[in-house]
Amino acid sequence: MRVFVTGGTGHSGSYIIPELIAAGHEVTSLARSDTSAAAVSALGAKVRRGDLQDLDGLKEAAADSDGVIHVAHRQDLLPSGGMDAVAAAELPVMLAYGEALAGTGKPLVAAGSIGSPGNGGNLGRPATEEDPALPAGDEHKGTLRARNVVEAAVIGLAERGVRSSVVRIPPVMHSTTDAGFLPALIALAKVKGFAGYPGDGANLWGAVHVRDVASLFRLALEKGPAGKCWHAIGDGGIPFREIAEAIGSRLGLPAVSIPADELMLPGYFGFLTAAVTLDLSASSLITRRTLGWEPALPGLLADLDNGHYFPAN
Repeated sequence: MRVFVTGGTGHSGSYIIPELIAAGHEVTSLARSDTSAAAVSALGAKVRRGDLQDLDGLKEAAADSDGVIHVAHRQDLLPSGGMDAVAAAELPVMLAYGEALAGTGKPLVAAGSIGSPGNGGNLGRPATEEDPALPAGDEHKGTLRARNVVEAAVIGLAERGVRSSVVRIPPVMHSTTDAGFLPALIALAKVKGFAGYPGDGANLWGAVHVRDVASLFRLALEKGPAGKCWHAIGDGGIPFREIAEAIGSRLGLPAVSIPADELMLPGYFGFLTAAVTLDLSASSLITRRTLGWEPALPGLLADLDNGHYFPAN
């Protein structure tokens, strides 16, 4: 297949491109700078210069392809507008893909959040692929839930003849190139002198290795039915306390509970507070049964033993 990829130089995209090429696909990736273009070429993909604001260019690229994988987002909007601005900018992109791919049956696979159906603590069970993205109201401004309108739009494109689907990703996507939540938690522990966890730390977090994420995107592209959500879950639910204890033990620091009345700003977790207090347990059983996806890389706690998160100083 000729596959158009956005976000090809990001954390997941830089693994998705090689995964697709190894499977025999021809990949073209969006690049907005000379640096990004060089990185895309180094991964073995063709370069299409442009950005997410050029909707006509995105429609043209999608129409010229046999399928689209979208993992890019407007990170530049986060400091000023937060997740609301990111979602508002991404929605027209999805609708543009819909215009280009309507009636073709071609696949569109977009990245989503494992928290989009709500957190497991509210559901009373791990979230599943059949749980829809919850609508977002004014009370959800500034949270990941603001992006649910994007996930809903992608799934809705199935009614327009697009083989659209969403890969929901957990908060921890670990690898040797991880620059996300896990490094942020490690950096906090180093600064504070202990690894914190909220309350009793019993809230569950999912995790997955980024190489397993890449294989799931490929499988969804190749054979995923339309209008479905897939769960990129390797570890379905690790108590947050265990994550903190694992970080602390590797840094030689204690793991310490942060009481509920001390969690809010400017507390230990700062802007991460809303995320770390969630219970984000989820199942990937439907994904595994339907697509034949099986995570093959180390789990989160095992990956913490590989050394790249704690380089010797």
